[in-house]
Amino acid sequence: MESYQVNEKGFYGEYGGAYIPEILYKAVEDLKKAYLPIIESDEFKKEFHSLLKDYVGRPSPLYYAKRMSEKYGCQLYLKREDLNHTGAHKINNAIGQILLAKQMGKTRIIAETGAGQHGVATATACALMNMPCTVYQGALDVERQHVNVERMKMLGATVVPVNSGNKTLKDATNEAIRDWCCHPSDTYYVIGSTVGPHPYPDLVARMQSVISEEIKWQLQEKIGRDYPDFLMACVGGGSNAAGTIYHYLDNPNVQLILGEAGGLGIETGQTAASMQVGTVGILHGSKIKLIQTEDGQIVEPYSISAGLDYPGTGPIHCNLYDKGRATVIAANDDEAVRAAYELTRLEGIIPALESAHALALLPKVKHLFKKDSIVVLTVSGRGDKDINTYLSHQEMLND
Repeated sequence: MESYQVNEKGFYGEYGGAYIPEILYKAVEDLKKAYLPIIESDEFKKEFHSLLKDYVGRPSPLYYAKRMSEKYGCQLYLKREDLNHTGAHKINNAIGQILLAKQMGKTRIIAETGAGQHGVATATACALMNMPCTVYQGALDVERQHVNVERMKMLGATVVPVNSGNKTLKDATNEAIRDWCCHPSDTYYVIGSTVGPHPYPDLVARMQSVISEEIKWQLQEKIGRDYPDFLMACVGGGSNAAGTIYHYLDNPNVQLILGEAGGLGIETGQTAASMQVGTVGILHGSKIKLIQTEDGQIVEPYSISAGLDYPGTGPIHCNLYDKGRATVIAANDDEAVRAAYELTRLEGIIPALESAHALALLPKVKHLFKKDSIVVLTVSGRGDKDINTYLSHQEMLND
């Protein structure tokens, strides 16, 4: 049977690889050689799991959403990554990668961030482990995620606003890679999603796989079997989705449903739904599906959500989509806002805008559910950071 995991050359099907400038070759090769022996060592596992438990607050609950279940005609469980320390799944990966960086002898950490959650998580882990931290963030995202910017600064990180391009996540990533090119020997680049050159997509997926690891035993405890009928998550670069599905990739009993950011609609051009409107290209060191022109220039993506505003998707998800293993559906801005309010009113949980794109798929796929279908949906982050956006887009509720 075909496996959907990464192969020894760093590819998922035709996607992935490491397309990097020569100046970064040694840094990426060193990481490639070091990451598996370190993260599979007993010493690393012990420290990582101890921090996940006592610092992050894991395991995150698997919550049965009674009123939402009644509305959508299924047994809906929410994986509550929003209850982690710092408010999202990003902390799992940040702590793991900074432990890895320390073991590799790196003395300086850099990161990119969109919605600010990965930046906050990286700054938090750096404060915890006494490492200097520089975070690159698009100037537009600095404006719309002001609270997270102040949190990063309070934690001791240097936040660098990036004014090139669309001033969003792609541009922040470009700038972080430039920094890395200038300081390859002492600097470790913590990528926050399943993007970038191999081994990053695999490394990030492994760091986040604690999500599906917990879902397995939590379901066993609750329903007497360790797999759901459906797994749902939002996907931009793809880290929370990769973590949600990791231990179920090769299980044919589990249907995977991923929600990408439709923006104003995939036919409008104002979208970040790269798997549906993109074509194969190379960005940030990886072969993926990209929103680009015929001659390979990146088309600026658009989404109401700063965390999904990326012109491509990680290679793991591109392959799942191509092979038909995952169903990928776009949720537009207005649908995400409505879904966020619905969860808030029915279950008393205010989700991040990113997570709201997964919730927005429930009306679109409910015809697939039976009354006893077990559906697990990952709420990847909490909505505190997005309150101003929700309040300023309330008119969308009446459309």
